[in-house]
Amino acid sequence: MALELRPNCEGCDKDLPPHSTEARICTYECTFCADCVDRILLNVYPNCGGGFAPRPIRPATEWRPGLSVAKRPPSSTRRQMSYSVEDAAAFSQRIKDIPPEKR
Repeated sequence: MALELRPNCEGCDKDLPPHSTEARICTYECTFCADCVDRILLNVYPNCGGGFAPRPIRPATEWRPGLSVAKRPPSSTRRQMSYSVEDAAAFSQRIKDIPPEKR
């Protein structure tokens, strides 16, 4: 099963195309831009408190049959965070000093 590759930052709604190196995902595939993760969320996922990782790039070139962004296209469904930016920032402040692997 391939990653959904969501098209936008769920915090600021910035476009994050499949080749974006700015996309960050959590363990549930929620997608945010690097700026929101670093400045607002402080590497704290606002729902469960986990961390983020860079989203992998799905190759544009079909190096193996059926495996490329053209053959397995990204999602076009835009999403938004279920919390306000202020609430997410306050939550992040509370646990940001605990490493993700210990949260």
